[in-house]
Amino acid sequence: MGARLAIDACPAQGLLARTAPMTQHPTLARLAVFAAASLAATSAFALQQTSAVDLAQQGDDPAWTITEGLTTEIGPRPAGSDREAAARKWAVATLQNMGFANVRDEPYQMPVWQRGEEKAWLTSPFLPQPLAITALGNSGSTGPKGIEGEVAYFASFDALAAAPDSAVKGKIVFIDHQMEPTQDGSGYGLYGRGRFMGPTVAAQKGAIGIVIRSIGTDNHRNPHAGVTNFAEGVAPIPAGAISNPDADQLVRQRSRATAPLKLKLMLTPKMIGEQTSGNVIAEVPGRDPAASPVIIACHLDSWDLATGAIDDAAGCGIITAAAKHVMTAGQPRRTIRLLWAGAEEVGVFGGQAYFDAHGKEKHAVALESDFGADRVWRVDFKLPESAADLQKRIGGALAPFGVVTGRGEAHGGADVGALIQAGVPAVDLQQDGSRYFDLHHTPDDTLDKIDPAQLRQNVVVWAATLSLLANSSDSELP
Repeated sequence: MGARLAIDACPAQGLLARTAPMTQHPTLARLAVFAAASLAATSAFALQQTSAVDLAQQGDDPAWTITEGLTTEIGPRPAGSDREAAARKWAVATLQNMGFANVRDEPYQMPVWQRGEEKAWLTSPFLPQPLAITALGNSGSTGPKGIEGEVAYFASFDALAAAPDSAVKGKIVFIDHQMEPTQDGSGYGLYGRGRFMGPTVAAQKGAIGIVIRSIGTDNHRNPHAGVTNFAEGVAPIPAGAISNPDADQLVRQRSRATAPLKLKLMLTPKMIGEQTSGNVIAEVPGRDPAASPVIIACHLDSWDLATGAIDDAAGCGIITAAAKHVMTAGQPRRTIRLLWAGAEEVGVFGGQAYFDAHGKEKHAVALESDFGADRVWRVDFKLPESAADLQKRIGGALAPFGVVTGRGEAHGGADVGALIQAGVPAVDLQQDGSRYFDLHHTPDDTLDKIDPAQLRQNVVVWAATLSLLANSSDSELP
């Protein structure tokens, strides 16, 4: 409807004072009045809900404090590294100081890949030109002397998959897939196949290496990192991502070359064996010990190219701030369990470790924040039929903050994916991803990209949702 909702940082003056649209609209005004009246119902539960929302809109901003502190004091947090271990200690201390209960670090072992030297050049038929490149996680090594080969161009992953082995064997594959931005980030699944599966397909067809256009929507000369995986029995080949401007340069050279385009790669990563990672867990104890808990997740690790502000320090800030506000408003019926998962970026090791340790426990519902810090615009559900009224209450509570109820099914995030696959209900608070893949896995993933107002809107929406879920009855959620 064109109205943009503002969330200010002033002390609470009542619910409507904080949800007034910047552009007035009669329908939005009526909707805000209806939602405010619903939230102001006289039950103790409804009063707690309103209180949690008010608290989330006041000047105290634990989401920003956590995001700023984690990125400033720890910085990059590669999975299985000393820096990730330091981040876990930081997280335990922070959560304890905030008053959460049962705070602990649950360690596990995981294989660790470590990047080395990273260089690439277009060597022929024009004068040599360097390309901005980063190795994909689990990439094989070129060795210290590098490799050089003819470029085998493919417009997409599908084109590579359909190509005969003869078009690939002995060459360096280039996949030119130009990802477009979308609000819901749906392009990642389509274009991401070039990174997720492209290297293993290229290796199976006999390529000596592979370079992909970065899975990103920016025009900066920043390559986007990310993990790839080689199928069992397939020897890893050198695999890297080049920045979008460098991919454009490669395409232009190819279009005017009268001789084969050649590329030299030097990527020298290595596997360093099993190392320790871990999950940090904390709880807001519920007043009914028999009620199954609500689990909310983020991931603590990040890629090494930047400080991991949007991916995913902000997510940890959002879920923790929301839980803190619900806790401050009054003890919820259900326990709220926070999962700051480790080693998500390189294979969701933390999420799997949590499932291995706790998957047989009953969980009421699972949520995750791992899509940056821009505003929540849609809520999706995967709840039992018995929760139909609860779903309506959540939709009504979120509408004043510009959040629509989606028609699709919630899928959860990576770190709660195993739980949801096992049948745990889910709620997705969908963030605006229009610029997320400009920054995702790049050197630009830094604190200055966080918009404090949009971060706060996330916290308000999460606090409202979490309060309703954590006070739900057994007849609504398992």
